[in-house]
Amino acid sequence: MKKENKKKEDYFMSIDWFISNVKTIFYAILIALFIRTFFFQPFFIPSSSMEPTLVIGDRLFVSKYKYGYSRHSFPLSINLLNDRIFFDNPERGDVIVFKVPLNSNENKDSFGVDYIKRVIGLPGDNIKMKNGKIIINDKEIKRKKLRTDQKLLSNGKILEIRVFLEFLPNGKSYEIYDIYDDGPSDNFNTITVPPNSYFVLGDNRDNSKDSRFVGPIPKVNLVGKAEIIFFSTKGSTILEFWKWPFELQYKRLFNLIR
Repeated sequence: MKKENKKKEDYFMSIDWFISNVKTIFYAILIALFIRTFFFQPFFIPSSSMEPTLVIGDRLFVSKYKYGYSRHSFPLSINLLNDRIFFDNPERGDVIVFKVPLNSNENKDSFGVDYIKRVIGLPGDNIKMKNGKIIINDKEIKRKKLRTDQKLLSNGKILEIRVFLEFLPNGKSYEIYDIYDDGPSDNFNTITVPPNSYFVLGDNRDNSKDSRFVGPIPKVNLVGKAEIIFFSTKGSTILEFWKWPFELQYKRLFNLIR
């Protein structure tokens, strides 16, 4: 009888242990989802479209509360909100994450891909580009050449890239890459930014799919503001810790995003 009671006791203890661990994992997931939805969400930079500000391998935190909340604040863009609540306008020069409108010609909200770009035009602005220079409301924004960087391409060639410091009308400044002034996306006629929408550009001007291609971004598609780089590697994943001493980009850790 003692052995049978001992087995029953061990059995119920095992069940209690299992249930306790399931509850712990469940609560941990709920807390993580809550933080991800309402406060901060991590993102990975897979392309060079925002160089030199953000480079491939950067991991950053995006504040979800900065511009309020919409359906795209929730995982899988669950349609719990028809509009944006607690909305606060992005400022010119903010680096933002947003969902690309699939039907960008009609500027409708849709289940799009996460992109990260810089806000250049606000609602009502007239934006055009001439020979690589941005003109906002008939005023060309200033920029100053800083240096020339060299980038090794996959084919072994070295690309010379001009680096400019660009100044927006509100005083915000940041570095951009600009290879040439006569590329296919260096000239476009005046675009008036619709109400409740934003015109965005990548800092790597000749290698970015932005509002020049997908159109202005509706406010409902905003996901959040990029705030800080918390981790950065040249190729390894965040779990491949044995590669960190060789691939970790130490100078980029905990850099605030300008």
